[in-house]
Amino acid sequence: MVLVVALLLLTFSPITIDAPIELWQFAVLVAGFVVLVGLNLVLLRRALAPLMQLTEAMSSVDPDRPGRRLSRVDPRSAEGQALVGAFNAMLDRLESARREAARTALAAQEAERLRVARELHDEIGQTLTAMTIKAERAAEGDPALLPEALREVADAVRDSLDEVRRIARELRPEALDDLGLVNALIALCLRIGAQDGPVVRRELQGKLPALSQDIELVIYRIAQESLTNAVRHSGARLVTVSLQADAETLTLRVADDGKGMPAQPPGGTAGIAGMRERAMLVNGRLSIESRPDRGTEVRLTVPVDEEEP
Repeated sequence: MVLVVALLLLTFSPITIDAPIELWQFAVLVAGFVVLVGLNLVLLRRALAPLMQLTEAMSSVDPDRPGRRLSRVDPRSAEGQALVGAFNAMLDRLESARREAARTALAAQEAERLRVARELHDEIGQTLTAMTIKAERAAEGDPALLPEALREVADAVRDSLDEVRRIARELRPEALDDLGLVNALIALCLRIGAQDGPVVRRELQGKLPALSQDIELVIYRIAQESLTNAVRHSGARLVTVSLQADAETLTLRVADDGKGMPAQPPGGTAGIAGMRERAMLVNGRLSIESRPDRGTEVRLTVPVDEEEP
């Protein structure tokens, strides 16, 4: 509008410009220029005020102090209102996602602690209690029966050690540190395949690019979670674990031929959310495809950095 007004004034104004220009004519042009610049400055500051407020709000947002929102905007500025609304909605989504992620992480930690506590109490605790009673009876009983009682105690101690190793292996896979990712996945597939359940087929590329410990751990945990879900819930006869890499990406694929994933997975969506959180930690992309009676496929794609140590 300012430019249109300036054009109309130049078109219909009776003022003429001589050559060479006279002083009063130059003064009129300078005054018009100053008025145009001033109007543009005022209108631009008014139009860009929401951006300035948005910049101030963005610089003051603290993730540890949620709840701050942008509100002081000229109600006559539709663009400003839309910008502020979009910014506040983005903050709402970020804070909600952060709360949900924290809730999921805490729930996973507590569930893991509860599982370990139950196994320690139900398996090892009861075994040690039985060994204590048996040792006390052997000490007070017939000396001729002492060797047999000691052998039974030794067998129970050996079983308890196996249970301790199993729990420790589930908490932190030692094969991953000692043997590498591929061998750790082989051991995982063999251990799960030895259980009463589906056959586990391996399609693991032997030579992989150098990967960081974080990437290896994420791949292992997602494979572990996917295999566990397939064994417990899918009713599948065959589960395929595939790990392939090219120059740019590494892809983990766990597919079964079971009944597919229900609309509400057993135990809720905490397991899926945990896998997605792990994938995000290494800039990976997790996809889950499931069709009724056609099985489920979990696919993790992780970018490969050739400079990764």
